[in-house]
Amino acid sequence: MKTAQTRAQRTKQVQSLAILAMFTAIIFLLTFTPLGLIDLPVIKATVLHVPVIIGSILLGPKKGAFLGGMFGLSSLIKNTLVPGLSSFVFSPLIPVPGLDRGSLWALFICFVPRILVGVSPWLVYALFKHLPGKRNAGVQTVSLVLAAIVGALTNTALVMGSIGVIFTEAYAAAQGIPADAITGFILGIVAANGIPEAIVAAVVTPAVCVPLIHALKLEKAPAATVGQPA
Repeated sequence: MKTAQTRAQRTKQVQSLAILAMFTAIIFLLTFTPLGLIDLPVIKATVLHVPVIIGSILLGPKKGAFLGGMFGLSSLIKNTLVPGLSSFVFSPLIPVPGLDRGSLWALFICFVPRILVGVSPWLVYALFKHLPGKRNAGVQTVSLVLAAIVGALTNTALVMGSIGVIFTEAYAAAQGIPADAITGFILGIVAANGIPEAIVAAVVTPAVCVPLIHALKLEKAPAATVGQPA
């Protein structure tokens, strides 16, 4: 019995590490190829947060945080090697406007919000799992959608909020706007980017997670709703 349990545990660990490696590879693939962006009528929405959200739900908060760290690392590398107008907020190696050096606060912005993206979806999904009442396929889908939305907004809100607090004047100068207009500017970005990215995550996450949860037997299958075959 103990041998069988040990084998099952080892199999589960190997399966978990394989999924972790796969999502890590997907994050870097999306970062360094055009696949990480979705063209919308007004802006380009990123999907880099989606593998982190899915990994968080499937693998738990620790591995989710690791994937968030990989998201941050990929952002750090890209902004260092291919700097843009605002790369100084993500890489301490890019000089801050008005200074001849970068800021270590860039590491905070680059990593902390992304790590939390790997934790917050799991917390939402776990909360729904422990709510009283019968858990069916509809409840599971709703919990996945809400977890995805929270994860996406965690990324956008915390990154842009941190930029507004830490790099108020430098970011305003980089964007060519007055420093006292930075709050409205950032709120506009949160709305313009955050909403489409949350919608993308809300659509993709259940579509990927539901079949994987069943196929990998990560939890008991939810009960069928009334009128739906079991």
